Amino acid sequence: MHEMAISESIIGILEQEAQRQNYTRVRKVRLEIGALAGVETEALRFSFDVVTKGTLAEDAVLEIIAMEAQAWCLPCERVVTIRQRYDACPDCGGHQLQVTCGEEMRIKDLEVD
Repeated sequence: MHEMAISESIIGILEQEAQRQNYTRVRKVRLEIGALAGVETEALRFSFDVVTKGTLAEDAVLEIIAMEAQAWCLPCERVVTIRQRYDACPDCGGHQLQVTCGEEMRIKDLEVD
């Protein structure tokens, strides 16, 4: 379950930023997660709740913003939305797609005290 490692990394980032920005408590964490990031959101929610116990983010709300995956279709020369890797282009049916977004995972913002 790599979602546990992801949650631990998030806590590490929060602790580093707390020192740098002088906050003592995290109330809400908003994450953007792309459709192709390979993250199981329910497992991430569970592991986030476990990992935050006893930290500055204990009882923090985890909000996940799902981001669409998009790719550049070489034959169509346009950006198209895809659901998963190796999908065909929804416009021309071609398979020459280059993913342009949807693999990312980032902390969008925080609510802190």
